[in-house]
Amino acid sequence: MPASMIEAPGNALIDLLAPVDRQRLLDQCESTELHFGAVLCFVDAPYEFAYFPRTGFVSLLASVDKRPPLEMGLVGNEGMLGATLALGVDAAPLLCVVQGGGNAWRIPVAALRELLLSCPALHAAVDRYVYVLIAQLAQSAACAHFHEVEPRLARWLLMTHDRAHNDRFHLTHQYLANMLGVQRSAVTIAAGALQKRRLIHYRRGEIEILSRSGLLATSCECFAAGVQDYEQQFPRIHAAPGIASGS
Repeated sequence: MPASMIEAPGNALIDLLAPVDRQRLLDQCESTELHFGAVLCFVDAPYEFAYFPRTGFVSLLASVDKRPPLEMGLVGNEGMLGATLALGVDAAPLLCVVQGGGNAWRIPVAALRELLLSCPALHAAVDRYVYVLIAQLAQSAACAHFHEVEPRLARWLLMTHDRAHNDRFHLTHQYLANMLGVQRSAVTIAAGALQKRRLIHYRRGEIEILSRSGLLATSCECFAAGVQDYEQQFPRIHAAPGIASGS
């Protein structure tokens, strides 16, 4: 793999590694495009690849009683999809669907396992990221139970904003309603309130973030808690989700 490829927009976990370890990992990876709506792994199915997103991001979804899936977490270039492979577990615990199209490094499961055994730094980074994921899933469950729709919507918009690397992205009212586990009318009211305060602009599924600081003030405490969990595990990574500021 050409050395110049390493300089492309990266993944925070990979960038954390020493150059030698980073190159060993990238030598086993291939660049792949993530297309919106693509299923990367079904629940309880074995992973074929682990993914280190660069510009795309993936929803982790849970469903009960054949209802629309509820979004429990997001994986962008701050982390990886397939981190539980480090625990010796082959099966995906949640449905993994691309929410934001883009690019990722992917690595076959067998190659990743060999690297985890031979590269302690990679294993340590993945272990810490597993903790971050567990904390995110727990926070999302509590958030869905205790918090109102508007602050929850602000939280998910911030999380999406961090991983989309763009002030504009596509999220329909129905998609947001499914992700938050609420009626579409509730999302329409909440999004309308955010737009009225000029925090976002929303039209036909196209969302533009106008005031990140306003969304931060509106969001429930769960967003800041997620940022803190990440920073505690990866203090060297300055581009952790939620750190970027903006008006």
